[in-house]
Amino acid sequence: LKLLIKKQYVKLREVTEEEQPADLAELLEELDENNRLVVFRLLKKEVATEAFAYMSDEARDDLVNAFSDVELVSAIEEMSLDDAADLLEDMPAGVVKRALEKSSKQTRESLNKLLNYPESSAGSLMTPEYVRLKKEMNVRQALDAIRRQGENAETIYINYVVERNRLMGVVSARDLLLADPDTPLVDIMDDNVVTVKVTDDQEFVAREMQRYDFTAMPVVDNEGMFVGIITIDDAIDVLTDESTEDMQKAAILPDDDATTYFGTSVWTHAKQRIPWLLILMLSATFTGMVTTHYEEAFVSLPLLVSFMPMLMDTAGNCGNQISTLMVRGLALGEVEPADFLNVLAKELRVSAIVGAVLGLVNGLRIYLMYTFIFAGQYDNVMGYAIVVSVSLFFSVILAKLVGGMLPLAAKKL
Repeated sequence: LKLLIKKQYVKLREVTEEEQPADLAELLEELDENNRLVVFRLLKKEVATEAFAYMSDEARDDLVNAFSDVELVSAIEEMSLDDAADLLEDMPAGVVKRALEKSSKQTRESLNKLLNYPESSAGSLMTPEYVRLKKEMNVRQALDAIRRQGENAETIYINYVVERNRLMGVVSARDLLLADPDTPLVDIMDDNVVTVKVTDDQEFVAREMQRYDFTAMPVVDNEGMFVGIITIDDAIDVLTDESTEDMQKAAILPDDDATTYFGTSVWTHAKQRIPWLLILMLSATFTGMVTTHYEEAFVSLPLLVSFMPMLMDTAGNCGNQISTLMVRGLALGEVEPADFLNVLAKELRVSAIVGAVLGLVNGLRIYLMYTFIFAGQYDNVMGYAIVVSVSLFFSVILAKLVGGMLPLAAKKL
């Protein structure tokens, strides 16, 4: 900021060159729109492009709206194709048309293909920029091919042996570097290839990459033609977004991934939350109706009223515990809606143990407290202890069963 104020642009450019692109993107996001644009235009072309890819959607939108046609096309041409496609997906149709018209023919064709795939599919997530090797190559020739193609490839650590647009095998840069230069490629490549289809859901792809510990996943079309790869950075973004979505659903919040927490206005936050909170508040009417129904019992035994908050809070805490575990299990793929009978059976046993322990401890607490601390003030203390303990036992069981089933039902819906 000091350098901007003093207009020491040469020094500012030198300082920014020392930053990692991800850190530079974070710094740019902290500036106001005008200063962000000034600093971005001062950056070297390759540095600016890398930082641009790491920026949030809101910050990128602000820059794009201020870009000239030349700057917009330059950014798209320099970005990896999958990042460029993600950027254009969120842009107004006019901006997309403007960018594609002025882009090179090759970039335009590649982006149009990616943009035509369904949103949240493997096709929309992949990039066609990868290293192609031929089956008849040896290790030396393969390394030469990597040097030629690597600059424009998304990754050079995993390379693909392709023949007539069909994937024949996969070979890592590590295997190539450790092998003898004259070794035929077919001797070291892995021909037992795991792939996904362009129409597969992006969350499924991310889970498959996690399952096989892949840093890149090959993507084929419905005819089995090799069309692109999905890299680990995109898979991590998908898992983060999907987990966030699951948490929002579990907390009955709107699924709004368009903006960040601080990027959303106070009014928008309130407007999104109020309807759900109103529903929950009004649903508490049933609790009041139940309480009113037993009004005579509370009049004759007023001490029971003092235990109601404890019973309701404990049940709520138990329900929240199992709901959190279920949401986490769903997010990690450990639990599926089809597992509801197994969850029901397990939670029935768990809640019985938890309810018995909590009920026993609470009953003992009531007996000791009202026998010794409030001695003589209440009759039949043992009866109170038993009633509250049994109520707590069944409340815990019911809360855990309902809390365990609701996330599964929400996921199914």
